[in-house]
Amino acid sequence: MIDVGANLLNGQFRGDLHAVLARARQAGIEHIVVTATSLDDARAAKELCAMHADLSCTAGVHPHLAKDVEPGWRERLLELARHPSVRAIGETGLDFNRNFSPPEQQRHVFCKQIEVAGELDMPLFVHDRDTDGAVHEELAEFRGPPEQVLIHCFTGTEEDLKRYLDAGYSIGITGWLCDSSRGEDLRRLAPGIPLDRLLIETDAPFLFPHGAAPPTGRRRRNEPCLLPFIAKTLAHLYGLPVEELVRHTTANARRFFRLDTPQQGVQRVFPQRHGR
Repeated sequence: MIDVGANLLNGQFRGDLHAVLARARQAGIEHIVVTATSLDDARAAKELCAMHADLSCTAGVHPHLAKDVEPGWRERLLELARHPSVRAIGETGLDFNRNFSPPEQQRHVFCKQIEVAGELDMPLFVHDRDTDGAVHEELAEFRGPPEQVLIHCFTGTEEDLKRYLDAGYSIGITGWLCDSSRGEDLRRLAPGIPLDRLLIETDAPFLFPHGAAPPTGRRRRNEPCLLPFIAKTLAHLYGLPVEELVRHTTANARRFFRLDTPQQGVQRVFPQRHGR
């Protein structure tokens, strides 16, 4: 299976990333898309991907960091995004839950990234939290086909989901689904996502899936190796064998991120394992 969103550059992984990747491979994770939340992240992510054939990454500016962009950032993003390891523009979008960046600045930076994705014919990896349709409104300006938009870590309302599905976008589901209280609405809504537009992700090290066995003593740290737990929970909600759900989500991830197009200049450092 493929984890389409993991924050492997987060400081929580600084001391044991080698072991984290090994556990993921042992759990049957054949590919991980490393989420970049800043341009510095994107530079580091493409360097990490250059050492591992089973990693790809995104390049973009998270809405929390929109206030921190510097002159020339759009041109720098264009340059980073042309690297063969970069498979989507993002994590970008809007977050009005905490407004770590002013909403208008978030909108400006999001719109510029939508432009870049359109110019480069690249997918968009999109964050939406408590925006009451504002992300959907901005995405109307995207010049690419709707199947190149992924709503990452969906936690929205039934109305939000309907808007996105009607627009033709794909939906990413995380361990939020497993939260006994916060995930109740998502468990009700998730089976309404067509299987050909469903992707799964951990958002590691965040959103540890409730009920999963921690792979280390760090009980609150999520890892890509826990993706099978999310897949099993989701398969149960769909009433499908987990193998069938994984077949769909893996094919969707390969298509969305164009993973069958080889990355250039990549050397495989660790042997890949596919045992479940």
